[in-house]
Formats: sequence, C-alpha cells, structure tokens
Amino acid sequence: MLSAAIYIKLIAEIALLALAGQWLLGLLAGARKDQNIFYKMLQTIGSPFTRVARLVSPKFVLDRHVPLVAFLLLVFVWLSATIYKVQTCVQIGLELCK
Repeated sequence: MLSAAIYIKLIAEIALLALAGQWLLGLLAGARKDQNIFYKMLQTIGSPFTRVARLVSPKFVLDRHVPLVAFLLLVFVWLSATIYKVQTCVQIGLELCK
C-alpha cells in the first residue's frame, strides 16, 4: 500500500504543477494563450483532472473556475497521500521507506 500512496502522490504532484504552470502561463500570455504550444501541452496534462472536477462540482460553479476546483481537489488528494505515507512509514519503520 505504500507504493500506491507514492504513485498517487506523484500523479497529484504532476497534475498540480501542470495546472499551476497553465495558470501562470495564461497570465503571461494573456489573450494569445490558446496559440501557445506550451499552454496547450499543460492544458492536455491537466484536462483529465479538470473533467473530473467538473463532474463532482455543482452546476452553479462557472466553467472558468473548474481548474481551481481541480487544483484544490488535487491538493486534498496530495495531502491525504502524504499523511498516509508518513503514517505507514512510522508504522513499518523508516528504514523500509527508503
């Protein structure tokens, strides 16, 4: 189960960085962000998570806020996986967690 927590944490980290990078690049590129290849690449990485966020969020959440919902959900998943990993490492011993 420790490896599952590690993989979930890794996927959440990659998705969080993709969403944060997409947001930052969107700020820098402005209105021409849809023409930027790197923005599209980050959008492709984050799109599965934004689709899930759209499914679990209520209908009154605007579409432009769905990436923020996805980011917050991923932060929750990352924190949960980190807490589980720490608890497991404390139980089995730190030597076995390396």
